[in-house]
Amino acid sequence: MKMVSVVGARPEFIQATPVSKALRAAGVHEVMVHTGQHYDYAMSGAFFADLGTPAPDYNLEVGSGAQGKQTGEILARIEEVLITEKPEVVIVRGDTNSTIAGALTAAKLNIPIAHVEAGERSFDRRMPEEINRVVADALAAQLFCVSRTALRQLANEGITQGAHWVGDVLYDAMLQNLPVARTRSTIVADLGLRPGGYSLVTIHRAANTDNPARLAALVTALSAIDEDIVLPLHPRTRAALLRDGLEFGGRVRTIAPAGYFDMTQLEENARLIATDSGGVQREAYFLSKPCLTLRDETEWSETVTAGWNKLVGVAPDVIADAWFNFSPPAQQPPLFGDGRAAEKIAWILREFAVEQLNEDARNARAAYTAGPVHTEVSA
Repeated sequence: MKMVSVVGARPEFIQATPVSKALRAAGVHEVMVHTGQHYDYAMSGAFFADLGTPAPDYNLEVGSGAQGKQTGEILARIEEVLITEKPEVVIVRGDTNSTIAGALTAAKLNIPIAHVEAGERSFDRRMPEEINRVVADALAAQLFCVSRTALRQLANEGITQGAHWVGDVLYDAMLQNLPVARTRSTIVADLGLRPGGYSLVTIHRAANTDNPARLAALVTALSAIDEDIVLPLHPRTRAALLRDGLEFGGRVRTIAPAGYFDMTQLEENARLIATDSGGVQREAYFLSKPCLTLRDETEWSETVTAGWNKLVGVAPDVIADAWFNFSPPAQQPPLFGDGRAAEKIAWILREFAVEQLNEDARNARAAYTAGPVHTEVSA
């Protein structure tokens, strides 16, 4: 029994590890395909090294580029892998260009698709990530939802068959790796930070980095905050700042992209987290940190409803007001499962693959016993 796992970006590397361990423990032959969407060591290699993720069997080395070109390159290269490997299932995750390319290629080759983190919706079709999510869900045979909200959203779109609420594998990863991160990471001390005495910011979404006005507003807003701010600088954001001639000032401290253990410790020791990342929004929730989302919408609406996440967009006055005034409630509901999502996914996928193999065998026997079909053609 063989399954191909597609990864390409930071959240996917983190999600892949618990699922990979669970699949292999269940006796599944997993083939890991790294598209190369995040291609530098800090954005990919460091996460594989930190988490102990199995080395990719294939690295497609696609690299950065316009979304159409990048998606097209992944489509072309991953098709060769799937034709060679002939898996029973292709696993995609999240909402990246790697997600949509893996799903489209598998669908056209008639290979069943499993989508981890299915059903999330921002309800903003201007976001490329939203298009990727919707299309992947429409094509998937098995859909694994992080929350009950996601399961309801799929049902509202008429998707119920093969949909499961399993919890968040990102939460699995946090529970498994937080004790290790506390032991191995020294980044808070190395940067001379006081636990609880700084805020952590991440910015990488195209909606912010590709829009000069929005990026300039964020630079203005963050540079005016009277608190130490640590900002691991994504390569896309760094390039956008250079393109627009922008530079953070005030108490903003930019650093190189952080590995998983270092990032976890920066999150755990921050007073506040501000981000446009879906993964970081959830990690803030896992760690009970107030979160300001630097977007106008979020697919993680449960965290907003729970009162632990606040949408602030990019307006400097809104950000400044929320920075020191936003205070979550005392209660924090368990939105993202029990930390066993990967085990549930592995068990469901193994059963699904067995059914597929049995059905293929039945169809082959039926075709054999029926014998050749003769069609008479009249002159």
